Amino acid sequence: MICQTTKKGVDCFFMSASGCTYNGGTCYQIVEQCTGCEKIQEFSSGKFCVAYPQPELKWKNGPCNFATHVQRETKQEKIINALKASKRKAAGKM
Repeated sequence: MICQTTKKGVDCFFMSASGCTYNGGTCYQIVEQCTGCEKIQEFSSGKFCVAYPQPELKWKNGPCNFATHVQRETKQEKIINALKASKRKAAGKM
């Protein structure tokens, strides 16, 4: 349904015929860590995340998984072929 409380005009999963069903009956404004994210929209009632109703909880245990401005590190493990490694070692190249 379309939000009628804080993010007026936005399709919201928590909106029902009886009003907002999210914790406290409203979405919460963004926190400082959200600054720079593409999922922020400004409404007459403030700046809100369109992906999650309470951004503070997303940042509680680390970076928000919806954040578009956070660079995530990826670990690449080098796969070693045991046969080739033993041949290199035997040839004295290690």
